Amino acid sequence: MQRLKNKVAIITGGAGGIGMGTAQLFLNEGAKVMLVGRTESTLRKGIADLDNPNVDFCVADVSKATDTKAYLKKTMDIFGKIDILFANAGIEGPFSPIADYPEEMFDSVIAINLKGVWLGCKYGIPRMSEGGSVIITSSVAGLKGFSGLGAYTTSKHGVIGIMRVAALESAVRNIRVNTIHPGPVNTRMMRAIEKDISPDNAQKAKKGFEAGVPFGRYAEVEEIADLVLFLASDESRYITGSTYVIDGGMVAS
Repeated sequence: MQRLKNKVAIITGGAGGIGMGTAQLFLNEGAKVMLVGRTESTLRKGIADLDNPNVDFCVADVSKATDTKAYLKKTMDIFGKIDILFANAGIEGPFSPIADYPEEMFDSVIAINLKGVWLGCKYGIPRMSEGGSVIITSSVAGLKGFSGLGAYTTSKHGVIGIMRVAALESAVRNIRVNTIHPGPVNTRMMRAIEKDISPDNAQKAKKGFEAGVPFGRYAEVEEIADLVLFLASDESRYITGSTYVIDGGMVAS
């Protein structure tokens, strides 16, 4: 049985590792999918890799209201409804202590990671079908502090507040809103963080992160996608306002 049959999903950060892994799983489970991202060439490559008639894309900057309205409108125009919003777009920003952190980069991280989620909820939830699901990508950095990642950590804490308020406000229409909190995942973002921490020996930084995970390894995108699928499906129909940690035991340690 296809768990998302006849469902329509939007995935922001759609061309990234978690976005693409989730898109593939959603399509396999019967959904129609709109990928949202800032770079057309990357989105086109993603569409080609997925090779499925039930996926389309929209070039948009999630930190802008006009672009947010545009990807929502395109989804409605093509697929006729919105059942699932996976607010997954995010950037890591530089690795730097607060005292040295560039103000313009702080603003950029907050705009995409935090305001982008707020705009998605503000304009997306009113357009969603009753009984729909919003899944927001936070991080273990939304639950604890990480030196050198001040803007990223701030943004990932902030989306929990958006989630909890949106969950309360959307309950009257049975729309669920939850956050997921991955630890390190084998994606481009972690490669960039490793290199930023240790430019001459990124592998050393990777081993340091792995040492902080009781399972001793990074997650794979497919493992994150499995959790997102559960929260997108009707199996989670009575779950809202919750934080879902998927980190190999990192927060517990």
